[in-house]
Amino acid sequence: MTALFCSGDAMRGGRLHHNVSAHPFRGAVRTAPHYRMYSVRDEFPALVEDPSGGVPLAGEIYDVPLSAIRTDFLPDEPPELELTVIELDDGRDVLAVGLRPGVLERQAGELTDITGHGGWRSYRGLPEPA
Repeated sequence: MTALFCSGDAMRGGRLHHNVSAHPFRGAVRTAPHYRMYSVRDEFPALVEDPSGGVPLAGEIYDVPLSAIRTDFLPDEPPELELTVIELDDGRDVLAVGLRPGVLERQAGELTDITGHGGWRSYRGLPEPA
């Protein structure tokens, strides 16, 4: 099993939650405070590491086999995102999806910095699941 950080529609209540819902939910977590989050065309969020700043961003952790990440999770991810490793606020390193290098520069007009909202649910005005 591999710890997978979800920060968009794969979280509980999201339209892609079925991609991780069969695997153990390990709780709500936050990234370390050196990430920014962008909304891409207002369709999905994208994490970007920013060593000069950022905030802890909300997400969820699931224990998922690597094979399921390959077959169930990644096929639904948009081409602007790639599998990466991020740091959580408790110091753990986990898998996540982040913005591919160069997308921020090439598609700047399609990206909105939503870092100040603290996460995708907050930005979208969605309640936290019970």
